[in-house]
Amino acid sequence: MTKTSDFDYTLASEMIAQTPIEPRDASRLLVLDRQKGQVLHRQFNQIGEFLQAGDLLVLNETRVIPARIHARKIPTGGKVEILLLRRIDGNHWEAIVGGKRLNVGKRMELEGGLEAEIKQELSGAKRIIRFQEPIEESISRLGHMPLPPYIHKKLEDPERYQTIFARKSGSAAAPTAGLHFTTQLLVELEQRGIQIAQVTLHIGLDTFAPVTEEEIEDHQIHTEWCQISTDTAEQINQVHQKGGRVIAVGTTSVRSLESAARMASGKDVVGAYEGATDLFILPGYQFKAVDAMITNFHLPRSTLLMLVSAFAGRERILKAYEIAKKENYRFYSFGDAMLIM
Repeated sequence: MTKTSDFDYTLASEMIAQTPIEPRDASRLLVLDRQKGQVLHRQFNQIGEFLQAGDLLVLNETRVIPARIHARKIPTGGKVEILLLRRIDGNHWEAIVGGKRLNVGKRMELEGGLEAEIKQELSGAKRIIRFQEPIEESISRLGHMPLPPYIHKKLEDPERYQTIFARKSGSAAAPTAGLHFTTQLLVELEQRGIQIAQVTLHIGLDTFAPVTEEEIEDHQIHTEWCQISTDTAEQINQVHQKGGRVIAVGTTSVRSLESAARMASGKDVVGAYEGATDLFILPGYQFKAVDAMITNFHLPRSTLLMLVSAFAGRERILKAYEIAKKENYRFYSFGDAMLIM
């Protein structure tokens, strides 16, 4: 059994990036070569130095919804904070609800008069909520951007917590590895013969939660909705057949691709897939679709740190993190990036 404590490390709070860097691709890039065991330091806008014509970048085009909503209890007027996690069906949403005595049947009023009711209690502060009408029509007006709990500064421009290729609304958090790309950088990479494909994985806030179980295998991984279209699956398979590399931009793209690998047939590496994924990638996992990945630096004891450790080796990743700390890299969502190849 693998111990959760094997994926722990210490980090000074001042190393947690509180604001995004400008421009986006001016962030730093730590390059980890798994074969050579080599670490290089670059700026993100130099990533093309390590990519080749025929490679394929796979981007997650999910868009963060302004999922933090303020409400008041009916009839007392007590304050409530609703954090939408995912739409279940119709007007029903899974959410984290902050406030006292928020039990089944409790009604709440949002700004503008829209009402909601708690229909089911889940673990902790999670609830199933039913809105009286589709919240999607009001969320841009009522909601606020749900920044991670370790970011304490107000974000001046909410679009800086969106990738430039965000298209499909549904996430409670950004696919942060994609935040480093600019339109100009993507154009330059395409001009060099590097292909681009899109997948969608809507991220839940459970992605930030540390694993609390002592034995990792006892942890129940969160599920997230993902989609890999037939066209994208075909593009990935063709790149593999021609000897190109599939480079996942972010752990969310990794999870999508490896989930789609379960649907592969014949000589293909992936098949089209749409639905929930509960894939838990731990050291020992055999990657089937991903040849390299771009990722940020992850929280200790998190499933994301375990995923990158599965790809590059736990000791090698933790050593790279120590190097990043000594070199004053910026960590977490608004921090710097790694290329693991």
